[in-house]
Amino acid sequence: MKVVASAPGKVLMTGGYLILERPNAGIVLSTNARFYAIVKPIYEDVKPESWAWAWTDVRLTSPQLSRESTYKLSLKHLTIQCVSSRNPFVENAIQYAVAAARATLDKNKKDALDKLLLQGLDITILGCNDFYSYRNQIEARGHPLAPEALAALPPFTSITFNAEESNGGHCRPEVAKTGLGSSAAMTTAVVAALLHYLGVVNLSTFSEDPHQQNKDSMDLDVVHMIAQSAHCIAQGKVGSGFDVSSAVYGSQRYVRFSPEVLSAAQAAVKGMPLEEVIGNILNGKWDHERNKFSLPPLMTLLLGEPGTGGSSTPSMVGAVKKWQKADPEKSQETWRKLAEANSELETQLNMLSKLAKEHWDAYKCVIDSCSRLKPEKWME
Repeated sequence: MKVVASAPGKVLMTGGYLILERPNAGIVLSTNARFYAIVKPIYEDVKPESWAWAWTDVRLTSPQLSRESTYKLSLKHLTIQCVSSRNPFVENAIQYAVAAARATLDKNKKDALDKLLLQGLDITILGCNDFYSYRNQIEARGHPLAPEALAALPPFTSITFNAEESNGGHCRPEVAKTGLGSSAAMTTAVVAALLHYLGVVNLSTFSEDPHQQNKDSMDLDVVHMIAQSAHCIAQGKVGSGFDVSSAVYGSQRYVRFSPEVLSAAQAAVKGMPLEEVIGNILNGKWDHERNKFSLPPLMTLLLGEPGTGGSSTPSMVGAVKKWQKADPEKSQETWRKLAEANSELETQLNMLSKLAKEHWDAYKCVIDSCSRLKPEKWME
């Protein structure tokens, strides 16, 4: 059996930095760029000695990085040992997904689960080209830096590594990225593929039947909770979670969950049994707010790639928090003004969507006219 799952990237349209603190909201849009995870067994049959050994093999392949990592996963303790190069996001996704299967499946399914795991886990990860900067490759080929040149690259093109060394607090990631939430999309895709492969959720079909829709929604909620937990532990901090939320549910208006809901996941790092941790996570009080959102009709968001190869989110957040502590009065006033501006933009976008729904012909005529004019001419 082979399972393929995908999750979209994100663009935070409003709420930058504010979204870290409740009750500030942010508008996050999911992208057409997606991360894919493919899960299948390594071996066709279970080796007889594997049952006694109770360790299984995990192989992680990233063709775009020309990299293959191998691990040993303990079925008893759900610990994972790295044999070669590491990927903490995928490692935590594996541990938490397998622990979720152990914690939620009926006892009569545990032997089948162990047999499936003892066949090994062969995981391949692939990200759409939009997640990465290909400026160097395009320039090296003598092509202009235009959307057409990017679109002409083969799907899942090899990734450019950042050659420059990190400068102080502005450390750069290993590869040149465009800021579309690749780690969250990758983690979510791996968690979704594993949970489906292991029989925890069924993501293959979404029904119009109300009862089945409720089950589908519950399955997505499980993917969300496990992906949030794995992503936060891999990052070493409890972030706002908007990137994982949009990777699971799509575009939305988002208010973060209380960080305490993931205290159980942090306890796992300190030695609490992972199955117990998962039970606490799945039964925790997830108090995030999520409401559907979409751009008004005929409106498209275009993104530009500045060519700097991305920046480290934790270091940037750290710099903002340092500024907040150094000048609390000014930072609070700045936060208030930003929150008001974000709310006003949200109101205007919702108003445009309402106008499109109620007066489509007039709306389309105005949008068509504006599309041929410079912004300063729109109000004339």
